[in-house]
Order: sequence, then C-alpha cells, then structure tokens
Amino acid sequence: MAVDVRTAGAAGSPTDAAADPTEAAAGPAPLDVPPVSPRAVLSRALAVPLVLGLVFFLPVLVAVQPGPGVRDEAYWLQLVLTAYAGARLAAMTLTARRRLIQGSFWLFVYVAMGVAPLAQAVLGQTPTPVVGTRSDLVLAVSLALCGCVAFDVGVLLARHRPVLRTRRHRRTASVSRRRLWLLVALAYVASALFVVKLGGPAVFFSSRQEISEGIQSSGVGGGGGGGESQVGSAFLRGFGTVPALLAFLFLTRWLVTSRHARRRPSVLLAWAGLLGVNALVNNPVSNPRYWFLTVLFSILFTAFPRSPVMYRAALALGVVGALLLFPFMDRFRYDESGHRPVESTSVFDPLVRKDYDQIGMLANTITFVGSGAGHAYGRQLTASTLFFVPRSVWHGKPQDSGVRVGEWMGMSNTNLSSPLWAELWLDFGPVGMTGAFLGLGYLSARADRRYTLRTVDDPRPGNVLAIVIPLIAGYAFILLRGPLLQASGRVGIALLCLALVTTFRSDPRRLLR
Repeated sequence: MAVDVRTAGAAGSPTDAAADPTEAAAGPAPLDVPPVSPRAVLSRALAVPLVLGLVFFLPVLVAVQPGPGVRDEAYWLQLVLTAYAGARLAAMTLTARRRLIQGSFWLFVYVAMGVAPLAQAVLGQTPTPVVGTRSDLVLAVSLALCGCVAFDVGVLLARHRPVLRTRRHRRTASVSRRRLWLLVALAYVASALFVVKLGGPAVFFSSRQEISEGIQSSGVGGGGGGGESQVGSAFLRGFGTVPALLAFLFLTRWLVTSRHARRRPSVLLAWAGLLGVNALVNNPVSNPRYWFLTVLFSILFTAFPRSPVMYRAALALGVVGALLLFPFMDRFRYDESGHRPVESTSVFDPLVRKDYDQIGMLANTITFVGSGAGHAYGRQLTASTLFFVPRSVWHGKPQDSGVRVGEWMGMSNTNLSSPLWAELWLDFGPVGMTGAFLGLGYLSARADRRYTLRTVDDPRPGNVLAIVIPLIAGYAFILLRGPLLQASGRVGIALLCLALVTTFRSDPRRLLR
C-alpha cells in the first residue's frame, strides 16, 4: 500500500524529533506512537455504520415492509444477494486504494440487483411482468449471485497473479497535445451540428421525448424507425455528446495536474467553453439517466483523482441517490402531456414502478431460452460489436436482447433492460456466463490497479489511462444494465476519440506538460 509521505511528515517522525535540539534535551518520549493517517481514521469511523447500514439495516428495513410477497427460495436468495453485495460495496468504499470499476460494479449490483428486487419481492410487485415459473425466478437470482461470486474469484486471481521475472519495458499511452486540440475542435463542431439538427438549444431543456422526435424529424435515421434509423440516431447522439465529454475530461485533468496549463488562457477558455457545451448536450434533462451518471462519475473522478473522500462519497451517496433521487429523474422523459406523476406512499414504491427490472428480465430471458429459442452462441455479442452495420447490409442482424425478449413476451413497450447476466446467459449459457464474469473480475482488478499507479504514483497530465478508467467506471452502469447493442454506439465513438489523441512517443515537446 502506498504511503503518504506528506501526511507522515506532518504527524512527526523519529528523524524530525532527533533533528530538533530542544526536543532532544527534553528526553525521549515515553511512548513511541506511530503516526496515524487521516485516511485510516476516516475508514475506522465509517466502517461500523457503513457495514451495518448496507449489510443489515437497509435489507432488514426492506424485508419488514408489509406486503403480499411470497417468502420462498427466491426471496431468501434475494436477501443473501443483497447482503453479499452490501458487504462488497462496503469493502470497496473503505479500501485504502480506490477501485473505481469494482466500486461501480458493486454499487449497481447492490441497488439494481439487490435492494430493488428485494423490495419487489416483499411488496409482490414487479415493474416488468415475470412470465415464467417461479423456478425460473429462483434460477435467475441464483445466476446473479453466481456471477457476483465469479467476479470476486477473478479479482482474487488478479491479486495473486504470479510476477514474471523478466518484463519488457512497456511504453505508456499519453495524450498528444496537437491531437488533443483536434479533439477539442471536433467536439465543438459535432456538438454544434447536433444542436442545429435538433432545432436549437431550447429543445435540450424540454424532454427526452422531444429530443427523440427531433432526431426523427432531422432525417438522419430516415424516419422509418428501423435498423437504419437506430444506427443514424446512435451516431448523431454519440458524436454530439461523447467528443465533448472526452475533450472536457482531458482538459480537466490537464488543468488539475499542471500549473503550466492553468497559466495558459487558451486552455482555460477551451475548458470553459466545453463546460458550457456539456451543460447543453449532456444535461440530465435531455439524456438518459444512466448516461448522466456516466458524465457525473467520470467528471468527479477526473477532477479529484487523488481524493479518497470524493471516492467514498460517490459510492456511499450513490446508494442514497439511486434509491431516493434516481427514480424521480424519469420526470424528464416525457413532455407535459405525456408526463405521469409519481404517486408514492412509501420510499420503496418507486423501486417497483421504474426501470429496476434486471432480475425480472433475467428470469424472462431464462424462460425465453427454455421455450425453444435456445442460446445464441455469440450472435448477440457479434451484433453488439458490429453495431454500426445497418440492417440493410446485414439482413439477419439480431435485435438487441431486450427487444427480442420483450417482443416474445408480447410487450407493447420493448424498451426493456437486458442485464449483463442475461446477455451472457442468452449467448453462452451458464458455463459461459460464469467464465465471463470471472474474466471481468480479473480485468477490473488489473485496470483498477493500473489506474492507481497512473494517478497517485504517476501524476502526469497526459495519462490516457487516468481518463479511460473513470469513464469506464461511469459507463459500467449502462453496460451492466444493457442491452449491449444500445450501449455499443457510444463505446465505438469513444474508442475513435481515444485513438485520435493517444500517442506512444515519449517526445516531451509533443505531450502535455
């Protein structure tokens, strides 16, 4: 574990005491107490209430609510899953080193796969009907728990990975200063075209319904609502929002880590302009709530790269925000005529009426596969990877998993979630799903460790990884919720932007300083 030299020095050390003649004359201290870091004190103060709150108090508070729910195997497995995720989230919050991706994973699991489905089980209500048998729901909760355990096993494998005796010198990915200005220019142009196509800035503060109607009327997707329309809409939204966010993140890190950048008016002006652009195109009114969470988390972790307080506050307050605020942010989805006000008699009522349908959709996916559709054996993942190929070219291109299962269920609204557990089950079955989560845990642990090395031990302003990991941590909410096909558009555009600014050359004249 890294040692904060400045904190230890401020607390005093034996070397400092010996250097002061007045203290030396007073004689040795009666007791040699090692310096205590403020981080350790904060962890100790938070440990007991946080663990009790996440693992015991909140699950028990939900479990004792009056309701007609059945207390069977699914209920008790759901209670175990909630407590397990709560314990892991508490561990992520109290860890000495920040683990952004793992923290986001457990925050999502605890709220969307734990507390919310537990409330639905107690109250006997689900936001999306579960069409299969009760045994399919039991299997769904068991698979969710199995994926979480496999994720933890992957983390342990990464922690105990054998150290190679000989390692090649790896060149680190850095930001090219000239290419960064190209990305800034691209962000301004793409966002301006996005605003013009939709009819001006006012529409971005109305509702998501008007945004969708504006995209259809712009003619980008052909107005047919088919595959071409979805691809065109994804590209228009993606290029209008992603370059602006990434350029803002790179400039933010440059300003946070470089005194030279803070003295340059061009950097300050570009950053201030992109702040306004993001407030327009990436605001919570005109964007899905999960995308706004991506924007919020990536900005917080980029602006405060070395703050354990900000990291812990984001995870701890994330639970409160997800339970109390997140369901009510659906207010911006419709205009005034289509808005349906939330009528709540309990703090847990919104959890059974909104889009916390992950466990239910996992159960429906299991029923869908068992009804004769069978596993896709990678076809769904291939469609997500090749999201940019229109259906006019790829005639047999699969629909996204949520739409596919929703149409089979006979739902009129097929804009349903398809959590990563369901995506992997639909494609690869139980063995493939377990193996995928094991690999996901391994990669997440390795990425979190590299992020720590690239921010605390290597605070260069041009570190690409210091931007990528916070962005992945924020976007993890979308990837975990699914469907993957809907989430792939912005991923592809982000990769293009990263490829534009990344260089492996070590010439300091071309890098940020």
